[in-house]
Amino acid sequence: MSVVVRPVNSRDLSDLFSLSKEFVLLNLPPNKKALESMILLSEKSFAKEIEKDKREYIFVVEDLFKKRVVATSKIVTKKGTPEDPNIYYKVYKKEKFSKSLGVGFIHQMLKYCANSDGDTELGGLVVAKNFRGHPNKIGKLVSLSRFLYLAVHRQDFKDRLHTELAPPLNSEGQSEFWEAFGRRFTGLPYDEADRLSHLDKEFITSLFPESEIYASLLDPKARLAIGQVGKVTEPALKLMEKFGFVYKNEIDPFDGGPHMGVNTDEAEPVKSLKSYEVYFKDQISSDHEMVLLGGFDTSSIQSASKKGDAGEFDGSSFRAVSCKPEIQDSKIIITNEMNSSLNFVEGQKVFVVAFNY
Repeated sequence: MSVVVRPVNSRDLSDLFSLSKEFVLLNLPPNKKALESMILLSEKSFAKEIEKDKREYIFVVEDLFKKRVVATSKIVTKKGTPEDPNIYYKVYKKEKFSKSLGVGFIHQMLKYCANSDGDTELGGLVVAKNFRGHPNKIGKLVSLSRFLYLAVHRQDFKDRLHTELAPPLNSEGQSEFWEAFGRRFTGLPYDEADRLSHLDKEFITSLFPESEIYASLLDPKARLAIGQVGKVTEPALKLMEKFGFVYKNEIDPFDGGPHMGVNTDEAEPVKSLKSYEVYFKDQISSDHEMVLLGGFDTSSIQSASKKGDAGEFDGSSFRAVSCKPEIQDSKIIITNEMNSSLNFVEGQKVFVVAFNY
C-alpha cells in the first residue's frame, strides 16, 4: 500500500511548505509561521483540546515510499461565528415589468449576507501536481476521508455541510468578478483582499454595498462568472454533486465562486458508513469492491483489549486507506501488508464508506 491518510502533525511542516509553493492558495499559504499555526490548531482539534466550534482538522495523504505529504484536505467545524461571520452574496431573480411598454425583464440579483451561525465546512483540498491522475485517486481519497471521520464523530459536527469551489480565472489569473465588483469598493487587488479577510473582515462589512445589486450592471465577463467553476475545479464539482451537494444560490463575495451544501446525514458518504471487526490474512482475492477503510492506530494504546470505538482514541491516531477487502457479515478481512500502515489489531472496530462514485 503506497499511501495513507492521517491527521497532519508538526513533522509535516516542511512538506506542507513545499506543497504550498506549487499553488497560490490562501488555505495553504507559503508561509511557515502561518502553516505552523494551522498545524497546531489541527493537532489541538483532533485531541479535542479546544471547544467544538473552533476546531479545524487537517488531513494529509502520506506517500509511504517517499515519506512525504502529497495532498491535504480540511474540516472547519463551524464556518461562520459571531466573531468571524461567513460573508457571501445571495443570488436570486427579480421580475420587472412595464405595462405601458409591454416589456418585462428577469434580473439576476445579488444581496450581501453574513452568517454567524454557520455550517461545517469541507475545504482545503490540495493535491501535488505530480500526484494528480494517480492510480490511488489521491483527491478522492483525501476528500472522502473527511466524510468518514465526521460520520464516525457525528456529534462533533453541524447538521449541514458547506463547501466553496474556485471560480474560472482569466488568462492573467484574475477573477473577473472581483475586478468588476470587489476592487471598485476596496481599491485592493484580489490576493491582498482575500489575505486580509482571513485576518479581519471589518473592511468588507464597512466598504461592501449592503443593498440589492443588479448583476446586469456588471461587466458581461463578470456576470457570466457568477456561480461558475474553473476548468481545474470541474472534477471537484462533479464529485461533490455525487456526494449529494447542491448549489445554494450563494457566491463568494470576492471571486463569485459557488457555495454548495447538503444535510450532513444525507451526504452519500455519510449514509454509506458501516462498521466491522477487522481480521488479517496473508493474501485475499482482488475481486472485491473498492472501499475507504478507516480506523484508529492502536500502536500507542497500552491495552490490547481496546476495540477501536471512536471515543477510545486520540483523533490523531486516525488512519484511512482505499482498498479491496473481503467482507463476511460483521467481519472485514485485509492483508497483513495492508495493515502495515494502519496498525489495527484483530477484532478491532473499523469503519467503511463507499469509494466508487
